[in-house]
Amino acid sequence: MNRPPQKVNPSETGQPSALAVVGFLLAGFFPLSLQAALPTPVPPSTAPGAGDWIGLISGYIKDGGLVLGLAISVLGFLWIAYLAFAKFNEARQGKAEWAEVGVLGIVGAIVLIFASYLLTEAAGVI
Repeated sequence: MNRPPQKVNPSETGQPSALAVVGFLLAGFFPLSLQAALPTPVPPSTAPGAGDWIGLISGYIKDGGLVLGLAISVLGFLWIAYLAFAKFNEARQGKAEWAEVGVLGIVGAIVLIFASYLLTEAAGVI
């Protein structure tokens, strides 16, 4: 009974792969001045004092909330624009009246102005 030899996975033997060894050796040849340093993180808009971790985290949460509100507002803008294009297309095909397009434009503008107002007020509250 001759069984073919089984292939051994290099990771099972505990030995590093040749690619890892070559990468480690090449990294050692480059001087430290060529290796880039990570950029410093941008502080939140509230700019807490040094060592104030709670203020730092709450500042990042505030900025994240503002970005989330802005993203929701942008989705509202896109949704109303899509509805306006769809209603315009229906009016061109005769499936809807042009007055519906005008009403959608007026109501859409009011909704967008109201969303912008709420976003501005939320930025002051947060």
